Amino acid sequence: MNYINAKAVLPEELIKEIQKYVNGISLYIPQLPRERGVCSYRTELCRRNQEICRLFLQGKKVPELAAQYYLSEKSIYRILGEMRERNENSGQQKA
Repeated sequence: MNYINAKAVLPEELIKEIQKYVNGISLYIPQLPRERGVCSYRTELCRRNQEICRLFLQGKKVPELAAQYYLSEKSIYRILGEMRERNENSGQQKA
């Protein structure tokens, strides 16, 4: 991690205001969340997997799903197994 002197990037008024709370210590300021980051990637994967499961339940065959989503048949079976486990576990929690 690189440290930058606050005087190089922040206005003097802001530095004085921050010094009222933390004076002379190192302070980490995290980045703002990005629109498309890890969370949205996982959300997209979850949506895709739900769609695969829905299409399978509607009668689409595993080889067709693999071709449509550019995945191996083994990956489709893994996704279907994970979705089945997730559904079974959510049913147990409600009972």
